[in-house]
Amino acid sequence: GTEIVTASWDRTARIWDAAGGLEIRRLTGHTGPLTSAEFSPDGTRVITASVDGTTRLWDADSGRELHVFRTDGDHLNTATFSADGRRVLVSSDDRSAYLWDIGSGALIRTFAGHSDRVASAQFSPDGRLIATASDDKTARIWDAATGRLLRVLSGHRNRVWFAAFSPDGRRVVTASYDKTARVWDVATGRQLLQLVGHRAPVSS
Repeated sequence: GTEIVTASWDRTARIWDAAGGLEIRRLTGHTGPLTSAEFSPDGTRVITASVDGTTRLWDADSGRELHVFRTDGDHLNTATFSADGRRVLVSSDDRSAYLWDIGSGALIRTFAGHSDRVASAQFSPDGRLIATASDDKTARIWDAATGRLLRVLSGHRNRVWFAAFSPDGRRVVTASYDKTARVWDVATGRQLLQLVGHRAPVSS
C-alpha cells in the first residue's frame, strides 16, 4: 500500500509514492497507449497491457523491463496476475484471452470462443476459474487448468465490459453497455440479480 501504479495513453506506466504523491519511476517501452497496469501480489513486479499488442513485465524497484509477452492481437485490454503471482491473464480484441507463465514466458493456454472482442478477463480468488467479458453480449466462465468452457452467462442486451468474481468465488458480477449490472451464480450460470438504475453504460 505504499506505492501506486498508473497506466496512461502517453505510452508509459508510472509508479508513485502513495504518501507524498511524487513520481518514483517511469516504465517506458510500449509503442502505444496503455490500457492497464497492476502490481504483482508481492509488490515486486508490474504487469502492463497496451494497444501495441504486448503485455510487459517490469521490475517494480528498478523499472527494468523483464519480459514482453506478444499475441496475434493488436489491442490488449486488461492484464492481471494470478493470486500466487506465477501467471498473468490478458484479454484481447482478437476475441480471445491468454494465460502466460511468468517464470518461463511461455503461453499456457488460449481461451477462444467469444464472437467479439474480450474486454476483460479475471481470475477467481482461488485461481481455478476465469471469467471473461465480451462485446458479444456474454460473459463466460472457464476452467483455468484445462481451458474448458464451463458456463455462458447470457442475458445482457449489449456489450459486456467487465466481469469479476465475488471473494468466495461463488458469484460473478457483470457490467454492461445496456446500462445494467447483473449477478450470476457460478455453479449454474443462472442470473441472480439485475441492478437497474444507471442511465448510461456501466463500465465496472
